[in-house]
Amino acid sequence: MHFHRHRLAIPGEALILSFPNAQSIEVGVVIRKSPGVTRWAKWAWQAVAVLPGAAQASWKVLRSENEVTDYHAATLKVDLFVSDTEAYAHEMQTRTPSLYVILRETTEPSEAPFDVVVITASPYEAQDYADSGEEIVEKVAMPPSVLEWIREFVALHHEEEPFVKRRRNNNRVDQIENGIGDPRVVQPSDVYRAPVRQTKRVLS
Repeated sequence: MHFHRHRLAIPGEALILSFPNAQSIEVGVVIRKSPGVTRWAKWAWQAVAVLPGAAQASWKVLRSENEVTDYHAATLKVDLFVSDTEAYAHEMQTRTPSLYVILRETTEPSEAPFDVVVITASPYEAQDYADSGEEIVEKVAMPPSVLEWIREFVALHHEEEPFVKRRRNNNRVDQIENGIGDPRVVQPSDVYRAPVRQTKRVLS
């Protein structure tokens, strides 16, 4: 059994957790700088590609032409966890399966306008970052090799949860046979039941 170690950033300490059967690959992030489309923003920045197996880099210029510059901004791990296969399976069903690049504006003077915080294959995790309002979430189409890797991981580890029919009050009704025990269904045995005493309503 393969264990993947994940280090959580906690002030003053380092907590290392192990996740059975997790997998990861190194992926580079390409950020494009281009002229802004409004007078209030001189430049526009967008994640446009990912590079599987890329070496480490920090805002390395890949190409520059006509005021458009592509940077290899960073290389991070994409982690796959067995507990998140539902999210990966959901992404596999979209028209263009994508990775999500999480960017955060730098707070200190630097040539790099953003820190690349996370790259994730989980749309649920990406939504959590989007809801926080503190990060920028960029969607980048998966390269074929990454797409195949995630598909194989989902096929190996994902288990569909059985559907359980429930009423609005959250009680299971799939175990009721022919309406037995379901007060919504009129039953032949009702004629043998003791009548329910009804209290007359007195109108004032």
